Amino acid sequence: MNKQNNKPGFALGRENYKLLLIGFVIIIIGFVLMMGGGSDDPNVFDESIFSFRRITLAPLVVLFGFAFEIYAIMKKPKETK
Repeated sequence: MNKQNNKPGFALGRENYKLLLIGFVIIIIGFVLMMGGGSDDPNVFDESIFSFRRITLAPLVVLFGFAFEIYAIMKKPKETK
């Protein structure tokens, strides 16, 4: 008779969780890059909200972080015996 290993465990492997943490840090970095550019005086318009970093770079970093998260979830964990 074949006995299956019914031991409860985690859904993903250890490496997957490390990759998920790395992806989460990448997403946080993207949101930090979007911060700033506000004006203390509501009557004064601040042009720095349209900088390359906030309009282009930060959203691309966040999108890369989400793509990395998908990879981390989909990556097949290594078999352990």
